[in-house]
Amino acid sequence: MKARNAVVLVLALAGILIAAQYYADDPVSESAELVISFEPDNIGVVSLGRQIYDQNCASCHGFDLEGELSWRQRKKNGRFPAPPHDEFGHTWHHTEDVLFNITKYGPAALIGDPTYQSDMPAYNDILSDTEIVAALSYIKSRWPDNIRKKHDAITAANEKQNQ
Repeated sequence: MKARNAVVLVLALAGILIAAQYYADDPVSESAELVISFEPDNIGVVSLGRQIYDQNCASCHGFDLEGELSWRQRKKNGRFPAPPHDEFGHTWHHTEDVLFNITKYGPAALIGDPTYQSDMPAYNDILSDTEIVAALSYIKSRWPDNIRKKHDAITAANEKQNQ
């Protein structure tokens, strides 16, 4: 009986160690526990978000969210230009959680490929979660109502699927 208990204890500890290593190596999965909710109708959040966006994002994504020219074609260095964040880009095709994680951890972490090269920095050491949500809320506040509704539906469908 003692040997059996020891085996169970060892297996339980091994499981805990494996889980701890998984979450330590995968910041995107760890952040999935956060509840992310944009506030595009909150004037205070959007105002802060515009300041954050202008200071940290507009130099690449444009002050009018227009992105870089030819944003779907790789540059000579193999990296993609910054996409637009307006209704003509693909930003609104991603859930709020995905947008938050791309901004916080960068594209390489999101896709699970640390060798992926992108000009998009990770902002986890630059912006707080509140500032990231504010910047993304500002972006969403600029979308037409029909695009915001589509984005809400995409986010809601993903949340339902993950329950």
